[in-house]
Formats: sequence, structure tokens, C-alpha cells
Amino acid sequence: MRHGKAGRKLNRTASHRKAMFANMAASLITHEQIVTTLPKAKEIRPIVEKLVTLGKRGDLHARRQAISQIRDVAVVSKLFDAIATRYATRNGGYLRIMKAGFRQGDNAALAVVEFVDRDTFAKGAADKARVAAEEEAAAA
Repeated sequence: MRHGKAGRKLNRTASHRKAMFANMAASLITHEQIVTTLPKAKEIRPIVEKLVTLGKRGDLHARRQAISQIRDVAVVSKLFDAIATRYATRNGGYLRIMKAGFRQGDNAALAVVEFVDRDTFAKGAADKARVAAEEEAAAA
């Protein structure tokens, strides 16, 4: 019997799944929109929504819980400072999953996961800042 074993295995070990979801959550918080397969999108939604709820709590224990889950202090600070304040009056439903067709190579169903009322300039902003810093370092 498979009672009490909710969640998809996604053909990964438990440690691989945990690391993958931590990386996906960090990317989603950083860029506020990611494209992934539909089953992964459906699995990442409750994880990130619980992280936003931790951010809304805002105390030290909540911050430490978020850091232990996504392992990136800069991402957690964005979660607690920018995202949690944006959704302070909203009771859940912070993410939207939109189907985005099928992947060319293996015909896997794709989905776009994004924050409701997201910052449209956040997607790619970290990458642009990193590239600018690299160019500046190369010029110096």
C-alpha cells in the first residue's frame, strides 16, 4: 500500500529531488519566472508558496528555515524583503502555472511558473548584472 506517500518521484533519488527543488525555488525567486516541465512545475508550487509564507512571517526562525531549504542567503533576503512585502495582504495563491506546449526533443509537456503580479524586469536582471560585472573586470 502506498498510503501517505504524496508527491511525484520524477525518476530521481530523494536527495536529487531535494537539491533540484532547492535550485528551482532559488531560480524562481531570483528571476520570478521559469520554464520547466509540467510535473516539476506542479511539485515546485507548494514548496515556493510555503517559502513565501515564511517570508511573510519575517522573524529570524522563519529566515533560518528558508535558508536551510534553499541554501542561498542572497535569494532568501530577496524573498523576505521584496517578495514577502509584495504579497503581505494576499492569502496564498502566489504562483501561476501556465502550460507552454511541448518540448521539441522528447515531447515533454512544458509549463511556465511565475509569481502573480511579478516584477517583469526581474527575469534576466541578475544575468545582465553578472555579464556587466564580467565585462567591467575584463576591461580593467
